[in-house]
This record gives sequence, C-alpha cells and structure tokens, in this order.
Amino acid sequence: MSPAPIIVVGGGLAAGTLVTQLRERGHDGEVVLLTEEAHAPYERPPLSKDLLLGKTEPQSAAVHDDDGWYPEHGIELRTSTAATAIDPAARRVQAGGDWLDYSDLVLATGSRPRRMAMADEVADEVADEVADESGAAVFYLRTLDDSLELRERLHAGARIGIVGGGWIGLEVASAARQHDAEVTLLESLDLPLLRVLGPEVAQVFADLHREHGVDLRTGAQITGISAHGHADAGGITMALADGAAFDVDAVVVGVGIQPNVELADEAGLTVDNGIRTDARLRTSDEHVHAIGDVANADHPVLGYPVRVEHWDTAIKHAKALAATLTGTPTEATDLPYFFTDQYDLGMEYVGHPGPEGYDRVVLTGDVPGRVFRAWWLRGDTVVAGMHVNDWDAIDEVRRLVGTSDGLPPA
Repeated sequence: MSPAPIIVVGGGLAAGTLVTQLRERGHDGEVVLLTEEAHAPYERPPLSKDLLLGKTEPQSAAVHDDDGWYPEHGIELRTSTAATAIDPAARRVQAGGDWLDYSDLVLATGSRPRRMAMADEVADEVADEVADESGAAVFYLRTLDDSLELRERLHAGARIGIVGGGWIGLEVASAARQHDAEVTLLESLDLPLLRVLGPEVAQVFADLHREHGVDLRTGAQITGISAHGHADAGGITMALADGAAFDVDAVVVGVGIQPNVELADEAGLTVDNGIRTDARLRTSDEHVHAIGDVANADHPVLGYPVRVEHWDTAIKHAKALAATLTGTPTEATDLPYFFTDQYDLGMEYVGHPGPEGYDRVVLTGDVPGRVFRAWWLRGDTVVAGMHVNDWDAIDEVRRLVGTSDGLPPA
C-alpha cells in the first residue's frame, strides 16, 4: 500500500509555499491541500496594498499565476472545504464530511480579525443595504473577497472611518486617500503603532498620514456606532467620549487578529498564543505541524517562542518544514521580518524585542526627510532594526540585529 498523503490545511501563503516546496524538493507522494475559501492559495499583503489601490487584480496575489499548477504537479486542491476535526491517534482529519488519513498533517490555518461588538451590531442592522454600493457597511480586511468589496467603496468623496492605527488601519488609510476618499482614523493610544515602534518612530507615521489629509484622532474612545438613513442616503454615525460625532459611509475595523487554533485545541494539541511548536514546527503530536500566523514556535536564535503575523515568516516556515518532511530536519531560525508601503514611504523591519523589550531607540539618517534607519537596543545589543526609504540598508540591518557591533552616531 502507498503511504497516506501529507495533508495541508489552509489557503494562504504558508500553505501554498509548503506544497510548492514539497514538489521542488522531490517529494513524489500524495499531497492534499484543504482550504475553506473558494480560491487557490494566495498572499495577503496585496489585499491592503496594490490590490486595494487598484494597481493589480486578484490573480496577482495568487501563489501560482495559473491555478492549473496544482493538478499539473499532483496536488489535490480542495477549495471551499473546511477541516472540521482531527483524530491524532488515528492520524486522520475530517473535511467535507469525510475522514482522510494522513502521514503528516500541517496546520496553516492562519488568523482572523478581532471583532468589535458595536461595529458588528451595525453590520447586522445594515446587512440588507450592503448589496447596494451606496449603502453603509462595516468591513474587516482579511480575505481576497474582503479587499475587492472594500475597494468598490474607495472613491472620491467617500467617507471612510477606520478603527485602529495598526498596520492594516494605516495601509487602508493610505489606499483610501490615494482614491481621494475622506478618511477619519481613530486610535485609542497616543500614536498609531505606538506599542510596535515606540514614540520616536510612531510619530513619523502619525505625521505622514496627517500630511496626506487623514483626520487622525489619537487617544480616541468610541462610545457608539449607529446606522441611519436608507440605502440610497444612509450612513454610519461614530460617537466619541470627548463628545465628537461624525458620519461615514463605511467603517473599517482593524483592531488586531487572533490565531485560528480551535481545530488544534479540540484535538488536544498544546495551544498557547497560537499552536505551540518546537523549532522544527512540530506540535505536541509528532505527526502534526503548524506554520505561519498560527504557529507559536520555539525560536533557536531568540531563545523564546514567537508567533509572527507576517508574510516572510509564512514563507520561511514553509521552506523549513518542507525540508524536514523531505528528509532534512531543519529548524526555523530566521529573524522576524516585515514591511509596509504607505504613500511614498516604504520600510523594512527585522528583529523582535521580545518579552524584555528595549531600552532606547537610535535614529540615524534624515528623519525629517524620511530616509533613515531606526535601531532598538537593549543595553548595547540591537534587538531590532528598520530602514525607511533607504533601500540599500536592509543588508546592514540584518547584519546588526542581534549584535553589539555599535552604530553610527544618532
């Protein structure tokens, strides 16, 4: 009898990269890919960048330009098929009502947006209006369909309210302003990205968006969101604790994401801020693995577990696991990396300050001109670094993070 297949659960970049790497590394066994969405695996960064800007179309986000790649390479791709249960003892997974045997199971189930109760109540209230593009609507941006639907709302004169000044909120604000929409962005902290970047660099992003016409309101506490009017003249009113209130045509909620761990949890796998894995991405069951957003993996370089919600980690996890599954045991050792593009600002960030955080931030270069490098230090050690619009800098950033080599004067 031939061995049971490797089964991969997920439809994002991690899942798509893994099955690709398995074939490129010579694995000729059966591979089954299960995804809840109707689409073949695709990348998520374009959803809040070029796709939302209208610069690209959906197929450009796909892991493979031609969906025919999967059958051509012997990958059994089952779209619109959710995995609903795992039986680790029997090494089988339930999907589409059937139990499927596996030799190894890979969970690349990703994450979903955190919900906002008062926004969801309004979404239910205006649900009948959503079909009419002039009606008010509430959006969470996570899927290809989310991005395409939101893109239809971004046009000159549209009033867009954004809740949350994280990466998604800021990238949506950038896209909306480039469509000449009016944007009001609400952030509960004193600056957007404050917890991620600290005040020195977060201020750069606050200034950038205000210069591009975003009504950025920091320290904002939302006390109410309500729908009013009809589909042809309706809207949503947002009320704040300071007494301010304003109307928008659509609300975009970007208040973080949470890993999709339910499948693993119900199967008895260890779950803690994601699915816990070792450095080789093995869960508490040796035949079940987790990669991408959902994996809280031991990091052999950093010395502590880390869960990273970014594009590069999805790729690096998939490559490391593919090597392991094809006979070369490999740990995921790359430092976390992410990037963003907003208006004319591009940046790349490497590192992870970890639970001990950092002591200070050193900025080198032209900060007012937005061509600079930022370094987060704990003692004399660089725990993270990034560049803004300094495209020759990334190699130096990668070299210095994790070292005490010293930096140029601030």
